[in-house]
Amino acid sequence: MVNSIEHKVKLHNGVEIPQLGIGVFKVEDGDTVIHTVKTALDLGYRSIDTAAIYKNEEGVGKAIKESAVSRESLFITTKVWNEEQGYDSTLRAFETSLKKLDLDYLDLYLIHWPGKDKYVETWKAFERLYDEGVVKAIGVSNFQEHHLDHLLASAKEKPTVNQIELHPRLSQEKLREYCQKKDIKIEAWSPIAKGRLINEPTLNYIAKKHDKTPVQVILRWHLQNGHIIIPKSIHPERIKENAEIFDFQLSLVEMDQIDRLNMNERLGSNPDEVIF
Repeated sequence: MVNSIEHKVKLHNGVEIPQLGIGVFKVEDGDTVIHTVKTALDLGYRSIDTAAIYKNEEGVGKAIKESAVSRESLFITTKVWNEEQGYDSTLRAFETSLKKLDLDYLDLYLIHWPGKDKYVETWKAFERLYDEGVVKAIGVSNFQEHHLDHLLASAKEKPTVNQIELHPRLSQEKLREYCQKKDIKIEAWSPIAKGRLINEPTLNYIAKKHDKTPVQVILRWHLQNGHIIIPKSIHPERIKENAEIFDFQLSLVEMDQIDRLNMNERLGSNPDEVIF
C-alpha cells in the first residue's frame, strides 16, 4: 500500500521519483509560483514539474533556493518546447532552462510533444545530456505508441517516463499497457481532469464511503494504478488536500467502478494533431 508522500517509484535506470509531485502549468511566474512551490515543499512535496513554455522556471528556481529543503532531496522536471527541438537547439534550450532554474543538474528532462519528426534528433541531444550526467533521467511527454516505436528504433537509451493526459475520463489503457511492457513509467498530467469530475455520482459515492473528496479518490486511483501524478493548484488548502491521500485504500471493486468512467475524452490536445 502506498501510504506516504515520501513514496517513490523506481525508474528503469535506478533513479527514484516521488509518486506525488506538484505541477505548475499556467502558474504565473514571480510571487505566485514561488509561494506555490514553497507551500508544497512545506507540506512534504519533493517533486516539482515545470516546462520552458510555462515561463515560470525562474520562479521555481527562486523557491528552491529560498526553501530549507536540500537540492539532493528534490526531484525537478522541466521540458524542451516544440520550437526548440533538434539536436543543437535542444542543447541550447537545456542550458537556458538550467540557468533559469539556477540548478547544476536536472532530475528529469522531457520532450514536451512529439510533433512530426524532430524528436529523434532531440532525443540524441537528450542522450548526450544524460551521458554527461547533467540530467539524471530522460523521458518524453504526450508520446503515442507509434512515436515510441519510431524513437526506440534508433535510441541508445529508452525513455524512463512518458507523461500523458490521464484521468478517469481518459484512461489510455492500450498506451499504459505498451509502456508497462517497455518498462517506461506513466506520469499523468491533468490527473484530476481539471476538476471537471467533482460532481460525478460514482466518484461522490466512493468518496463519501471513505470520508474523502472526489478529487482525493481520483488521485488515490492513480496511486494504486502505479501512475506518477503531478496535480496542479495555487491554493494552499488544495495543495494540502491533494496530499491527504495516503490514509485510505480503494477496493478492487471501487477501482473497477472508476475504470468504467472512461470515455476516451481528451481535455487537452491530441498528440497526433500537434504538428510542427
